Amino acid sequence: MSRRAETSSQVPVKDVLPAFADAFPFERFNEMQSAVVPALLDSDENVVVSAPTASGKTAVAEAAICQTLSTDGTALFLAPLRALTNEKEREWERFEELGYSVYVVTGERDLHPRRAKRADILVMTPEKADSATRKHDSRRYSFVEDIDCCVIDEVHLLDSDGRGSVLEVTISRLRRLCDPRVVALSATMSNAEDVAAWLDAPEETTFAFDESVRPVPLEADVAIYSHGENAFADKYRRLYRALDLAEPHIREDGQALVFVASRQDTVQAAKKARDELAARDIPVGARGDYEFHQAAEQLQNDTLRQSVLDGVGFHHAGLARKDKNLVEEWFRDGTIELLFSTSTLAWGVNLPARCVVIRDTTHHDPLEGEVEMSPLDILQMLGRAGRPGYDDQGYAWVVCDGDDASRYRRLLSHGKNIESRLAERSTGADGPPSGDLATHLNAEIALGNVRSVEDAMDWLETTFYWVRAQQASAYASGDDLSNQVRATLDWLVSNEFIEMDGSAVEPTPLGRLASDYYLDLPTARQFADLTDGELTSERALRAVSAAEEFDSVSARSAEQDAIDAVLGEQATGMDAGNRKVLAILRSGMNTTTPTELRSDAWVIRQNAQRLLSALRAIVDRFGDPTGANLVRRLEARVETGISDDAVGLTAIDGIGSTRASSLAAAGYQSPADVATATVSELTAAGLADGVAERVHKSASELPAIEVDWGAFPETVARGERTLCEVTVESVGGSARAGLSVLVREDEQESDSGVEMTTKDSYLGQTTLPVGVFGGSADRVEYSIRVVFPDLPLAPVERSKVVRVE
Repeated sequence: MSRRAETSSQVPVKDVLPAFADAFPFERFNEMQSAVVPALLDSDENVVVSAPTASGKTAVAEAAICQTLSTDGTALFLAPLRALTNEKEREWERFEELGYSVYVVTGERDLHPRRAKRADILVMTPEKADSATRKHDSRRYSFVEDIDCCVIDEVHLLDSDGRGSVLEVTISRLRRLCDPRVVALSATMSNAEDVAAWLDAPEETTFAFDESVRPVPLEADVAIYSHGENAFADKYRRLYRALDLAEPHIREDGQALVFVASRQDTVQAAKKARDELAARDIPVGARGDYEFHQAAEQLQNDTLRQSVLDGVGFHHAGLARKDKNLVEEWFRDGTIELLFSTSTLAWGVNLPARCVVIRDTTHHDPLEGEVEMSPLDILQMLGRAGRPGYDDQGYAWVVCDGDDASRYRRLLSHGKNIESRLAERSTGADGPPSGDLATHLNAEIALGNVRSVEDAMDWLETTFYWVRAQQASAYASGDDLSNQVRATLDWLVSNEFIEMDGSAVEPTPLGRLASDYYLDLPTARQFADLTDGELTSERALRAVSAAEEFDSVSARSAEQDAIDAVLGEQATGMDAGNRKVLAILRSGMNTTTPTELRSDAWVIRQNAQRLLSALRAIVDRFGDPTGANLVRRLEARVETGISDDAVGLTAIDGIGSTRASSLAAAGYQSPADVATATVSELTAAGLADGVAERVHKSASELPAIEVDWGAFPETVARGERTLCEVTVESVGGSARAGLSVLVREDEQESDSGVEMTTKDSYLGQTTLPVGVFGGSADRVEYSIRVVFPDLPLAPVERSKVVRVE
């Protein structure tokens, strides 16, 4: 279904979208855009557009958004990467200037439900949209029920392991929830008609453009390098091969963009390339340009500042926003002639170069280890070759060894079908028969969308998997698919995520929690099993470190000594990757993360915080408040790096790691300490005046426990029994609490005791019945313990000793 755009027609923006002409950085749509725009503006049908990278799909997305805004609707833009949601927020200040609000919803930002509800344009990743649609009936996420148009950027993400099934089920759920118009955009894919069939887009609104619509023709090929035994040396062999390919273009005042595996690789490759370009006497750099020297002083990264003076730059997500902007500006104007980047750049900023080289076809993922780049990532990167208005031809290469050459050549010549990843077979011995299918089917059951086996099959018919199953023999269909669904349901039953009565299915509390907290199912099962015994900090941290979500984390050889330095001889039975996670969590809780582990630490800690939050909810539901409080305190420590003694300070609004450290250094250990201090004393501890006032007020609103023992006796006769009531009250704010009465006799260890009474309460004020008895011991200690499962406050214990006479 290949189309060529009509070259005779370039539609003026003001003719078709007069109210939004100022939102576009050009006056006319290009040929490809002009062919699509009538389908967006003159019908309400769903639209599918497959077109080469750099052909102008972003403007198609924006035209669809404008059409939605013109009818007072709400548009959702699904970006493939979290970094790109931030890019869109900055880019779409153009819409803000026209009076429309843009709101980004990601896991790393606090959600403001009212702003999300009022937004005209929402920007999310598929994962966040999946999570939000699972919670659509809550006040916080009800905004997802009001979406009128959903634009999917890079719908070929469907073919991505893990993430593809998330996009697939999210779109199916969203269509059932509020039936928005769907506009799906993709780089070249050979089966766009299958995506159109899934989305019910008719032929007249389905577009599959060939390479003729590229603004600059592309010549792409494979370059073979001599593979050795040493992976480190191979990196440099591939680098020299990449420089061989880039050199003629740089000599002709062209530019080269080289994609490498990791952030650190961009820095190291740029450093080596500077030396190599000088050795080859290739004329690059601006060492004699005084004005550029002055401009380079703006860069925060010292290594980057030196590199750009030699005409070589690097770009990755870890750079400061200003540094990235300057690198992009200087590459566009030709000041930087050779740029090394991670693959993220290919998905985001439109930064073309005459020559593009993929040096590394694998990349390091903190959670997945060494991962081969997907075919669609490869095509996305190669598509950046050729600068419109500057180059008559773009040149692109994949550097690989001879064994992989034929595979990449086939990809370049024939493209790739988009496949569904929803029901791929599980490879784990303890996992479900179809990993992603079980996870998403459990979510639909938890939401009440699937209530029977028949519902499960009906739900599958709404997925992209179902469409591909009708076309490709590799997919289960008919009775085979029914059997696969039944086997998946049986596994969910046996692991207590659902219950079945005949063909009827319903969720269990564990199934709901797994869905709500976005857990891999084996992880949810493992967390629930923790509640069978005594939960300690060590057990909790090991369980999180060994979670399925971290299953593919790898420990590189350069990291082993750092891991051993943190853990010593502990946890030697764990896999190396899980030990690495544990070492990052342990060291991060004390802000002593070794340098060798820092590149992956942020991502691992972010995911660990989510897992700890889920573990707390599971322990709260199936265990006890004491265990839930323990996990909540661990969660706060992983997030802030605060010691166990002072982590309760983070319960105060406005107190993060920096302020908590300042207060702890000044001797404040708890919110109660802060609440009893004066504002001037808090200012002396390092808080600004206004901050000190707010912190003092917040600390005063947290629970502060007082125990009234009432008529509790000082003595009791041996053999006598009496029942007393003890009043427990929070004289500060109220909170959910678990209360218990512990009894310790003389001969018992000080930290042990018999738990007599337990009670869950929302303090406030409550009373506890306490039985006082005169046994064989001469003295008995009665303790009231209060723990807060939702707050990182230390347990509060008040005791009274009764003499036995």
